[in-house]
Amino acid sequence: MDKFYAYMDRMKYIKRWQLMRSVREENIMEHSHSVAMLTHALVAIENGVYGGNIDAEKAVFYALYHEASEVMTGDLPTPVKYFNQGIHGEYAKLETLAVEKIANTLPEEMKGELYPYLQADKKSAEYKFVKAADKLSAYIKCLEELRSGNNEFVQAEKTIGDALQSMNMRAVNYFFEHFIPAFSLTLDELEGLG
Repeated sequence: MDKFYAYMDRMKYIKRWQLMRSVREENIMEHSHSVAMLTHALVAIENGVYGGNIDAEKAVFYALYHEASEVMTGDLPTPVKYFNQGIHGEYAKLETLAVEKIANTLPEEMKGELYPYLQADKKSAEYKFVKAADKLSAYIKCLEELRSGNNEFVQAEKTIGDALQSMNMRAVNYFFEHFIPAFSLTLDELEGLG
């Protein structure tokens, strides 16, 4: 029995932002979709606007599976994960072991197609765009919570916004200039009815 996709389906049960009160809960399945879409957007900006040469397919697949280990480990909150180098290093090892276990549930003839995306090349240009999109997804979540009157996300919005700016990526800057303002609009305003 092949269990890989049953494991992936369980992403919908793993909640994010566990240490914070959220108006709307978010799970790692929807987060992964958001990160994949935002990764594609950032790569499209880099390649289309700036003439870059980032492999969009590789980047989007890295993004799609970037939280795969969490179906076994859960989502360790950022303040805990980065509390010190020892914890961060051991958690990284745990994530690698979890991905190995999940990858081993794939049929042998499929591993070559999927495994490279489960264990992303974290030094690649493509992965840099995934990391930026991951932060961008978190930033957009903060905007959503703040728009709903949840001040619990004030500091997170500032911290994540600063982290995005410090990445000094022209695609991120372009996204902020051209797309982020629309995230504060209501549906009527998006439709031009407001």
